[in-house]
Amino acid sequence: MLLALLATSAQAHSGSSARPPPGIQIPSLTHGQMAVIARYRGDILDLAQRQTVTDPTFRRLYNHGNLQFTYCLWGLMPGSLGDEESPFNECSHAYLAAAKALLAYMATMPAAEREAKALISDIDADMVRSGASWILCQFSGEAFSTGAVIEPRWREMVFHLPSLAALLATIAAPIGAGWSIFGAPRGGTDWGNSRKSV
Repeated sequence: MLLALLATSAQAHSGSSARPPPGIQIPSLTHGQMAVIARYRGDILDLAQRQTVTDPTFRRLYNHGNLQFTYCLWGLMPGSLGDEESPFNECSHAYLAAAKALLAYMATMPAAEREAKALISDIDADMVRSGASWILCQFSGEAFSTGAVIEPRWREMVFHLPSLAALLATIAAPIGAGWSIFGAPRGGTDWGNSRKSV
């Protein structure tokens, strides 16, 4: 399974110098802003899910963010937000940038405008308190697009021990559970009982 992941297709986006493909352009997000948006992502999605009147731009941003989140293994890999060396850091930038872009778009929608702007004010205040805009990393200047999905850097997982350990633990858990349930039968019990009965 690990080898299959490492041998997956080439990444959809190779670095910050590449021009985003056609689609809705999504502004970049600094490393510090990532942590703040991650705290509010649930609120952003909750607001989005309550919208009954939407348009193609809203749906593309919403669906792209969810797809990107799935590609990034639902944000579960250790260090995906805070560790710049994590092979999941770039894709984390991507799904959180999509969440921020979705919120900004909802601020232009009549039904969501009031709540979206209130949420933006809370996020802005949080970013100022944490100095989020000043905390940068190699992906901080990278713009994204709904026209491309950023895949994790699968080949780099073997060099990033937290990610590799998490993946191996995920693989080992069902194997261990299966072994405990369907493991080798305990021999000798029936044979021993049959001898006693003889």
